Amino acid sequence: MELILIRHGLPEHKETNDGQPADPSLSEVGLTQAVKVADWLETHPIDHLYSSPMKRALETAYPLSRSKGLEVRIEDGVAEYDRHADHYVPVEKLKELDYDRWKRLMDGKMDSKFPGFAENVCSSLERIVNENRGKRVAVTCHGGVINVWACHVLGMSARMFFNPNYTSMSRFMVASSGEKSIITLNEHAHLA
Repeated sequence: MELILIRHGLPEHKETNDGQPADPSLSEVGLTQAVKVADWLETHPIDHLYSSPMKRALETAYPLSRSKGLEVRIEDGVAEYDRHADHYVPVEKLKELDYDRWKRLMDGKMDSKFPGFAENVCSSLERIVNENRGKRVAVTCHGGVINVWACHVLGMSARMFFNPNYTSMSRFMVASSGEKSIITLNEHAHLA
């Protein structure tokens, strides 16, 4: 089976004052990116479409859902590690605003909750794989999810090791034997 992980489009920078999760929507640029990835995949058959429950991932899934006539299946296990944070700062903006925090993130120095997050991501994606043998499945999700799954496939310990572009696609093959391989990481020609 082929598993296509699609990072969400560029979201708004959002902070809440009441402690509620920020969960931003896509920016205008992000909405355009979501349409571009749907257009790029127009000729690619996709059997099922899953999404993180977070707004930025769902809004990225909708153009592809309309294009393919597919229901968006919500998968809680592919929500981002910071889903309960009261702020969302796009990674490139984080680099400008708080370089030390950005550097810790890119060095894989995550907080103590990250291993549980990684375990949840892998078990959720393994379940999706097992339920869709022989099919092509797309999942709109987040940079942390893509990093964790790529590490899992490569046999590395879970960490952030690259920053996927917004609406980039990372494609993985899973054989019926369970053997996993990477086809592409961070594919984003559709944004050119």
